[in-house]
Amino acid sequence: MIRRMRKRSLFSLTGLLFAGSLVCCIVSGCGRLQVVGQPLENASPVSIQQTEVYQLAKSKASWNGSPLPAYPQGTPEITILRIVVPAGGSLEKHKHPVINAGVLLKGELMVQTEDGKTLDLKAGEAIVEVVDNWHFGKNEGTEPAEIIVFYAGAEGVPITVYKPDQESREPGEE
Repeated sequence: MIRRMRKRSLFSLTGLLFAGSLVCCIVSGCGRLQVVGQPLENASPVSIQQTEVYQLAKSKASWNGSPLPAYPQGTPEITILRIVVPAGGSLEKHKHPVINAGVLLKGELMVQTEDGKTLDLKAGEAIVEVVDNWHFGKNEGTEPAEIIVFYAGAEGVPITVYKPDQESREPGEE
């Protein structure tokens, strides 16, 4: 079924969603839009440009195979950090009381647990971090390593705890 709509009626729709193919063209000189398909009233707008979606991680366990714990009780609090580790630099030994995951955007990063398990990350790779397990990270590459990390915590629960013999502070604090 082909419907012809005036431009003013197109603006009154919240969007067009089609089960099949979508074909639109402006009819030359008449100022009307020709649409093939069945529009749905009150549908959300649909973008015609192509979108790519990549699943980087989906897991019930951290990178070392340990099962992820339950989320902490309380008011949920999401924290997102951008961490840059210079070439040759390292992160202090620490642990996370909450579930977190990240994506290494640039460089290389080696992560090692206190019991010696190691993960070598390259740019573009995801990590589901260990929870309540002492570990550290080191950039053994020649350029800065940049990682975005998402923490799923609760209000009042720290996202990172440093080893007692080291200064206790949150990442990013001076």
